[in-house]
Amino acid sequence: MKESALPLKESGLRWLWLALLLFVLDIGVKYLVMNQMGYGWSNRIEILPFFNLLYVHNYGAAFSFLGDQSGWQRYLFTGLAFVFSLVLMTWMRKLPKSAVWLSIAYASIIGGALGNAYDRVLHGYVVDYLDFYWGSYHWPAFNIADMAIVIGAAMIILDGFFNKEKTDSDPSSTK
Repeated sequence: MKESALPLKESGLRWLWLALLLFVLDIGVKYLVMNQMGYGWSNRIEILPFFNLLYVHNYGAAFSFLGDQSGWQRYLFTGLAFVFSLVLMTWMRKLPKSAVWLSIAYASIIGGALGNAYDRVLHGYVVDYLDFYWGSYHWPAFNIADMAIVIGAAMIILDGFFNKEKTDSDPSSTK
């Protein structure tokens, strides 16, 4: 039995407002950082003994993966963001409105993916500004969009471990 899309008001798409909120928040903070801070590590603002604000460019993906390439990765990561967002919206359309946990997870990933895709389309890189560190070890800088993606992915993983409503033997299972 194939699952069909639910009416919009009855589906997980009701949570797309969260994706929009995360997108706007991410872009807004990036705009402030770009216009109020100097670029680079030497212009960082020390907030706490383990946290700085700074303005850096990331030409790659997570942890600057492929950031040293010639520029083709910009198009790859932008395309992947749009494809994953469309897939997640399709899945959200099939989720009942009671599936709040997964709807929030998918919306978080969509908002984050589109926030970073916006940067790649507009600038050719992603603006990162959060720097956590311990001693001289600095975690790679990141942004709100990255946090939304990681939190959404963690929620999906947790759902896979703890949500036992559908089993692997159920052919209509859409995890």
